[in-house]
Amino acid sequence: EVQLVESGGGLVQAGGSLRLSCAASGFTFDDFAIGWFRQAPGKEREGISCISRSPPSTYYADSVKGRFTISSDNAKNTVYLQMNSLKPEDTAVYYCAADFVEVAGISMVKEFEYWGQGTLVTVSE
Repeated sequence: EVQLVESGGGLVQAGGSLRLSCAASGFTFDDFAIGWFRQAPGKEREGISCISRSPPSTYYADSVKGRFTISSDNAKNTVYLQMNSLKPEDTAVYYCAADFVEVAGISMVKEFEYWGQGTLVTVSE
């Protein structure tokens, strides 16, 4: 059974940093793309970053490029999203999602099959 568990959300002031974690189980990392999505109140869900191991590749949406960094610890089956220079507009529920890289790709235009429960990030002024 594929499971994704996010952690690391919280309240931070603008300009601050947070690191989100996505602990994954039930699948082989090599076959999957793992992405971070977010959804702010009243807004559509946005795919912001994705990583794959085979082939090794990353993707960032323009809204987070240069501020967020995605990485993976393969020994721990965990994907991280380091978020720096946070802005109030980054406030959202952040979700980790996974799917076969051959199905979803990493450009985040296709729907992902497996989802975590989400973690709330709030950035204050």
